[in-house]
Amino acid sequence: MKIKEKEFETIMQDLKSLATQMGAKVRFERGDFKGGYCVLKENKVIVINKLSNLQRKVITLAAALKELGVDDIYLPPKLREIIEEMDETK
Repeated sequence: MKIKEKEFETIMQDLKSLATQMGAKVRFERGDFKGGYCVLKENKVIVINKLSNLQRKVITLAAALKELGVDDIYLPPKLREIIEEMDETK
């Protein structure tokens, strides 16, 4: 799937909303890391490098959501396709 540059912001917002619905907190932090999903004191947290470009942030968030387990919940087809495809490009 080809995603236009201006669509990434909308996709990012949709993925953040999905993460919140799944009980995970999305944090944007600075540092020398790519980011991903982790459990911190029994809280689900997805950490994304604030310094990454928007496409890298979407890829990281999509991969973290895949790891969190989106297989058993309903997602709009376009969002599911993005999560599947972004995870493959990691």
